[in-house]
Amino acid sequence: MTGSGAATACMEQIGFNMAASNPHVLCVDDDRETAGLIAEELVDRGFRVSIACDGEEGFQAILTTQPDIALVDVTMPVLSGFDLLERLVSLAPRFSSMPFLYLTALSDRANELKGRQLGADDYITKPVDFEILTAIIKARLARVPRGAIWPAAVDLTEREVETLTWAARGKTSSEIAIILGLTKRTVDFHIDNARLKLNATSRIHAAVKAAAGQLIDP
Repeated sequence: MTGSGAATACMEQIGFNMAASNPHVLCVDDDRETAGLIAEELVDRGFRVSIACDGEEGFQAILTTQPDIALVDVTMPVLSGFDLLERLVSLAPRFSSMPFLYLTALSDRANELKGRQLGADDYITKPVDFEILTAIIKARLARVPRGAIWPAAVDLTEREVETLTWAARGKTSSEIAIILGLTKRTVDFHIDNARLKLNATSRIHAAVKAAAGQLIDP
């Protein structure tokens, strides 16, 4: 790990030679290699980072260190990310102001909806786009509403917004082409561009993320 040493133990603190005023990020992920990569990138961007290797350890870390923001995986041993957030919610209002972000490989709609329904501030899927992640973290720490984060982080064109909006309304590419006076190939091109920008696995997933971030109004 650049300048900080690789993460080799649970609850490792990385970048804590920085000023105490630097935001403290807690990364909870049972994949130590992934957690180490995330920590390295965030330290390079000026954050102090702690790593917890399972949900129970993450929960205890939140109680004892009170980080400024938590990045939490969903699928973990001992205590899942969903269970962790449910425990924190039960302790409200003590931790109600701490931004809580899911950072997970589970990109399906059902899990994303569950995470948001539990009260997560954001649901970000791997592989990580660190420019977008950094923008989201900074916006959350500044208490910027979610709707103001995505427009700054994801620059969709007018056509991408139009085609994705109609896709979110259940229209096929052929139907969207007729509505907008485009070819089906052009519609697919714009939707696929939007999907890539949103780091989504399908047009449905892209529509869900865009709607959640208020980039479209389905």
